Amino acid sequence: MRLGFIGLGNMGSELARHLLAAGHTLSAFARGERSRAHAGRLGLTLLPSPAEVARVSEVVFTMVTAGSDVETVALGPEGIVQGDVPGLVHVDLSTISPAITRAVGRRLAERGIAMLDAPVSGGVTGARAAALTFFVGGEPAVFDRVRPLLACLGQTIFHMGPLGTGQVTKLANQIALLANLQGAAEALLFAHAQGADPATVREALMTGFGASRMLDVLGKKMVERDFAAGIVAALHHKDLGVALELAHDAGLPLPVSAQVMQQLNALMASGYGGQDTSSLLLVLEQMMGRNPQKESAGNSAPRSTT
Repeated sequence: MRLGFIGLGNMGSELARHLLAAGHTLSAFARGERSRAHAGRLGLTLLPSPAEVARVSEVVFTMVTAGSDVETVALGPEGIVQGDVPGLVHVDLSTISPAITRAVGRRLAERGIAMLDAPVSGGVTGARAAALTFFVGGEPAVFDRVRPLLACLGQTIFHMGPLGTGQVTKLANQIALLANLQGAAEALLFAHAQGADPATVREALMTGFGASRMLDVLGKKMVERDFAAGIVAALHHKDLGVALELAHDAGLPLPVSAQVMQQLNALMASGYGGQDTSSLLLVLEQMMGRNPQKESAGNSAPRSTT
């Protein structure tokens, strides 16, 4: 198929690579220097605007940061909607507010352009291995048309319902994920403070009801004090903020998420936003009056938390 891709960051560039490997033709638009570099590495044709990408595509993928970015790329003066291509499908892989998704979808539909929201779980590692999970919202017929493309990018694809339900599912995922991650950080901090080896405690907990993907994957990063970003903490901070705003508007109590958000606020204020979200452990250590940055610096070999 003739495809477009907008948002060639660390994840987007990996997904574009898989689509090219599957034999599809790809046109792209890139704003940032890093995205343009990724496009060059992949040998992609860069067009001057999202509208130009839309004009030569059957399906356009977007993977950008915020809802405002999706609005600009889709509806701006040079956005996808200006391509005026009835029958085009816009697949948004970003994680944004479902309210924005639905508003963008309505505007696109006025021009005969269909939209799916298809946020992903799995991070850069999953994108690199084409092992992502997709949570997709939109019309079933449009989903069926696009599903073979998503199958080039991930192993698990869920159709969640109408447009916006993909975003709802992804935000629910972030709520559960971050609650588990904060719990893992507190459990390992507690274990160390009480004289047990965090690595051994983590291994033991992984055999019981305290096990979680966060304790498994990011708990290991905490034990080894490897805070290099898998998914940068700033993105989790953004996502949970969106979820809490929607919960507030709906009058929903999310007390655990609200507390985790305070920890993420502290993480961002401490300058850890570009690191992995396992840096929540460092926030706890700071609360104890320790200097986790100094302790983590230069530690390339795995070791237990100290």
